[in-house]
Amino acid sequence: MVGRVVLSVAVGLAMALAVQRTVASPVGDAPTTLPAGTELNDDALDQPREVFHSEAIGGRKPYLVNLGNMAFNTPAILGGAARQAGISCGSCHVNGASNPKLFIPGTSSRPGNFDTSGPLFNPKADNLVLDPVRIPSLRGARYLAPYGSDGRTASLRDFVRTVIVDEFAGPDPSPAVLDALVAYIQDIDFLPNPSLGPDGKLNSEASAERRGEALFNKPFPHDASLSCAGCHIPSGGFVDHRQHNVGSGGLYKTPTLLNADFNAPYFHDGRFDTFDQVVSHFDREFGLGLSVQDQADLVAYLKAVGDGVQAYESNGALAQLRDIADFASVLATAIPAHDNDIISLAVNAVGGDLSDLAERIPAQGDPVASGGEKQRDLARRALKEVVRILGRLGSDATDGKYNDAAGEYKTYNRFMTVGVPIIVGNAEPWSLFNPAVRDAHYAALRRRLESNKQPDK
Repeated sequence: MVGRVVLSVAVGLAMALAVQRTVASPVGDAPTTLPAGTELNDDALDQPREVFHSEAIGGRKPYLVNLGNMAFNTPAILGGAARQAGISCGSCHVNGASNPKLFIPGTSSRPGNFDTSGPLFNPKADNLVLDPVRIPSLRGARYLAPYGSDGRTASLRDFVRTVIVDEFAGPDPSPAVLDALVAYIQDIDFLPNPSLGPDGKLNSEASAERRGEALFNKPFPHDASLSCAGCHIPSGGFVDHRQHNVGSGGLYKTPTLLNADFNAPYFHDGRFDTFDQVVSHFDREFGLGLSVQDQADLVAYLKAVGDGVQAYESNGALAQLRDIADFASVLATAIPAHDNDIISLAVNAVGGDLSDLAERIPAQGDPVASGGEKQRDLARRALKEVVRILGRLGSDATDGKYNDAAGEYKTYNRFMTVGVPIIVGNAEPWSLFNPAVRDAHYAALRRRLESNKQPDK
């Protein structure tokens, strides 16, 4: 019975696509304002796993978290330069974690950091100094106040608004969107770490890690009031909520060590790539007199504390569709509430994500994909059609036709629940989610770029 329903919806969708009017495709490459050499790492096949507190305790995310997640991942809430470049909060904080490969020339001094007071996204915020800060993970943010690398802001809500308005020249977010962004960020949990007990002490019996734990708690030789554990308090999430000068050029807040294995580069500006470099710095700066073995033991301890279960997960087409479904679910609340601001935000965000997904499926005639022409064509047309459905939904809401908008939402859900996942899944072997196709795509792109650089003869 389920198979017949799936087939019926898929065939119905295909027939609808076959008879629809020919209109301009909503799927296309957006222009970018980013400098040459930019790497956003937005096509990675493995992405950080996101663990939500609400799902752990209740089995599902509430409306406000889904709304915040959607807003976090759309350029629409930021200023014009970021919007045109396709930058969102999620570009830097992938799935609420960090983005160690992000690099924007003139704004980054190395991969994984970013100048929040530079001219690229808000010229009015430019302090005329290249002073990038490390892109932090947002896991466990509800435990980690104050906010900002220097701990300048006590309120997460105030900090989020500052990022949008001052750093990215975005419009002042509505109270509802700002509340949702905060709810989303506060819902992101740390990855579980079986090596740690509730008090932050090691469960591991490994001798190197145990020796490292003892060194971590040991007072510094020249100042018994100081120790690693005095600032990174194990029972307090490995933070003390204070700012310190650790020889890096100023006062910066204590970062958590939880899940830090996946948060490189380290220090406020991302100057260190490894724990070995961090330990070596503290040994020199504070005259700890650590032996080679001591340093290795401390690194082993830090790695044990910084670990987490299943840090990454595959970024396939169906995973993208699950995220899109969460984002689109806000329409179930926004349409009956006649909330046109949220409806418009959702239509644009979800439509943009569906369009991006379609672009990851090579069109017919694209030489990077061999085979699957029918599957690819049907998938691209299916995704374009649901974008059109969303467009009609948005237009109906703008015109005050909320019953019609609700009807379009039902149509959208019918296709997206059964037909589209099957159609897109069938095309996935020939999409950019296939590593071989992805590599061929970017090789061809590089060849075109190099060809365009050749002088005219």
